Amino acid sequence: MIPFFRSRLPAQKPKLPEGVRVYAISDIHGCAHLLEPMLRVIDADLVHRRPRHAIEVFMGDYIDRGPDTRLTLDILIERSRQSNTVFLKGNHEAFLGKVLRNPSLLDDWLRIGGAQTLTSYGVSSADSGVETNDPAALLRDLARAIPRSHVEFLRNLRLSFTCGDFFFVHAGVRPGVPLSEQQEEDLLWIREDFLQSNERFSKYIVHGHTPVRSAELHPNRANIDTGAYATGNLTLMSIQGNRLLAV
Repeated sequence: MIPFFRSRLPAQKPKLPEGVRVYAISDIHGCAHLLEPMLRVIDADLVHRRPRHAIEVFMGDYIDRGPDTRLTLDILIERSRQSNTVFLKGNHEAFLGKVLRNPSLLDDWLRIGGAQTLTSYGVSSADSGVETNDPAALLRDLARAIPRSHVEFLRNLRLSFTCGDFFFVHAGVRPGVPLSEQQEEDLLWIREDFLQSNERFSKYIVHGHTPVRSAELHPNRANIDTGAYATGNLTLMSIQGNRLLAV
């Protein structure tokens, strides 16, 4: 694994409890072909390092944009049966929920990658005989096509996860607001107010949501969204003690 530039870490380095190792991945976006190699990297690292307690944290945006949402969710659900996993909600999962409740948002969803999700579940206007001007019918087809296990997976996503000195979240946090009082809208959607902040939060924030060329480490946060669906680069961060590494 490749270490980040440690010179940018704060003087008091955030750390995990003794014996805990965390693996974090964000913004898979239907790229099952990139997820599977990363899981193999985790498995190989576990064999080599043998931590007492390993936690795999997936930080949202499993769906849309990439070619295979359905297989991505199948892989993650199977992973949850054999590993200690935490699954966080991303803004794309939240938006899909809104679309299913309000079909008038269909065109907005299609513009942010929903078309690829429809295709991965075998749903399209051509296949179903539904005109694109009948979003309610198209979304009923999608609701019927999504397996119950996927529905449960999406329903049970968490907004954040805390371990030691680290706070894992999809998008970020609202500066000036205690972590315990953060609003879902910010946790899933925030960008500039968080990204431009120099605030030293009560925990070190690990997030995705805003694509960067390569994983970035800042004194108060780390961004590990490297735009997998567009770049072919899905980043895995591992943390043990106060060491943060990425591959």
